[in-house]
Amino acid sequence: MNHSFFSGCFMSVLGHFQPVDVCSFSSMGHLLRFGFSAMFGFGGRALSLAERHRWMPPNQRREFALIKTLAKLKAEQYRDGGDIYEDSSWQSREGLFLNISIMAIPCLCSTAPRGLAPNTRLNNGSMALISVGNTSRSEFIKHLKRYGSTNNQFGFSFIEARCVTMVRLRPRSQDLTEETEESDSKHAPIICSERTFPWNIDGDLLVAPGELLIRVHPRLLTLFGADVEETEESPVKCSCI
Repeated sequence: MNHSFFSGCFMSVLGHFQPVDVCSFSSMGHLLRFGFSAMFGFGGRALSLAERHRWMPPNQRREFALIKTLAKLKAEQYRDGGDIYEDSSWQSREGLFLNISIMAIPCLCSTAPRGLAPNTRLNNGSMALISVGNTSRSEFIKHLKRYGSTNNQFGFSFIEARCVTMVRLRPRSQDLTEETEESDSKHAPIICSERTFPWNIDGDLLVAPGELLIRVHPRLLTLFGADVEETEESPVKCSCI
């Protein structure tokens, strides 16, 4: 057995450490889970519908849920009653949104060669907050199709992307003045809706009661491997859109 060969391989692996940002998801002061990405609205409802049809084959189930959710596409009223820290200032927003995504990593995949959130990195200490405002079904589908190409999927007037470190969401019916998280959460952005909806957390369904606090934890994980660079891949189209 060539011990020098294995020693060389071992040293090669140990020589590449990749720190990665992670998000925590908590509700009413209780930690629910850790994750890298979350979708609220269209992404959450599509996953919830797919989970109710697990008797279907996986590909068929996903396409069925996507088409069904697109057919019933509707915007929900969100009120950003707190603050979003951007460009050294706190900002507030409100309006109608079809989907909200929060991602701590780019989420590169075959169906999104530029990533679901190309404006963030593995360890830049922030999350990408992507808000898809109210628009027509055809325009929303154009936005979805751009994930499968190298075009800018955020190049629409109804989409806003920004970097944040913490977001807090809760139903509008709750008392927005009541502080249920730790003291420093008073500066977290709050996005509210009339009802609670399912969340898509890294492809897993999560239904959170009450408010949901999402916080980025810079470089919480350290993995073996070199830094991942964006690569040009052949666009992969989804047959359902």
